Amino acid sequence: MTSDNSDKLVILRRGKEESLRRFHPWVFSGAVASTKGDLAEGDVVKVLSSDGEYIATGHWQIGSIAVRVLTFKDETIDAAFYVRRLSAALEVRRALGLQDHQNNNTYRLVHGEGDNLPGLVVDIYGDTAVMQAHSVGFHYARHIVAEALQQVMADIIKHIYYKSETTLPYMANLGQENGFLVGGADVADVAIENGLKFHIDWLRGQKTGFFVDQRDNRSLVERYASGRRVLNMFCYTGGFSVYAMRGGAEVVHSVDSSAKAVNLATANVEMNFPGDTRHKAYAKDAFHYLQAMPSDDYDLIILDPPAFAKHRDALRNALKGYTRLNAAAFAKIKKGGLLFTFSCSQAVSKEQFRLAVFTAAAQSKRSVRILHQLHQPADHPINIYHPEGEYLKGLVLYVE
Repeated sequence: MTSDNSDKLVILRRGKEESLRRFHPWVFSGAVASTKGDLAEGDVVKVLSSDGEYIATGHWQIGSIAVRVLTFKDETIDAAFYVRRLSAALEVRRALGLQDHQNNNTYRLVHGEGDNLPGLVVDIYGDTAVMQAHSVGFHYARHIVAEALQQVMADIIKHIYYKSETTLPYMANLGQENGFLVGGADVADVAIENGLKFHIDWLRGQKTGFFVDQRDNRSLVERYASGRRVLNMFCYTGGFSVYAMRGGAEVVHSVDSSAKAVNLATANVEMNFPGDTRHKAYAKDAFHYLQAMPSDDYDLIILDPPAFAKHRDALRNALKGYTRLNAAAFAKIKKGGLLFTFSCSQAVSKEQFRLAVFTAAAQSKRSVRILHQLHQPADHPINIYHPEGEYLKGLVLYVE
């Protein structure tokens, strides 16, 4: 809980420091030989080799990942440390040109390991930052991180909302901690992405309120939507639907099992295209909708389901689910149609996802070509020493 970690030590088994020498930011529990000091989950600890040599500093936690590494330098984890880390993250986003507040004020500022802050996510929506902790360490550090964020983005951020009820380890028993850390009065709930407006439900919505990671892929849908009949499955906020509308789609249908999501998608389409009758939304199960709909009804289908596998134990069933879902789409899509299909499950590799889609294509007995291989955008960077950070996989397929 404290940044004074001089007496809180994690000593590794002999030979287990090799991955850390290659700057991988995780220490697995099986690599730990012993600990010193009164360690509590969330504490900042120093990691030492079996010979007592300093290797790294990070957050201690209970589970298969014992330490999430914050730094490989022997430095204090304090407000100045977080200011440096957040400033570096902001410089990356500036280099990407994501701070055009007239056209785009929605982006990810901190992407965990990708920004050398494992366990922390910060998304920016206009003048509001939504902070999400995926570790107990960052739950305890939330106030000092918020202060650093105010310092780094003083000219932009007026509100900081903390939203971690679904991301913290449930065994930690930390209680309900959602709420505004800074501001909260007169906060706007509309953000702009590539000139389009979206309601952001950070209070009750999934993730931080919006799927920021599909921005580039939504633009690609817009590019191909002209004159097509579009089906957006698992639509959530209707992001793909809004882009397809601007791209000149003939018809756009949004489907989600959640009536709340369908209402949000409808509201977002209406906000950007008031009175436009091309769009309809349905609160129905995705599999049932695909099975019941007529063949050749759509020539552009988007499959962007929630994570089928949140951990490796669910991998087998997840791959079956991806195969079944894509097979249903292959069976119904019009000849010459485009299928945008995704997996956001970190436990599913690119090769495993592609094999599931290939299996579905073979089952459909249709000729299928890959046009694009998709991934997360640049504001969700992948630490080169942490390949596990490449979680979003996608394919654009031409179906004959």
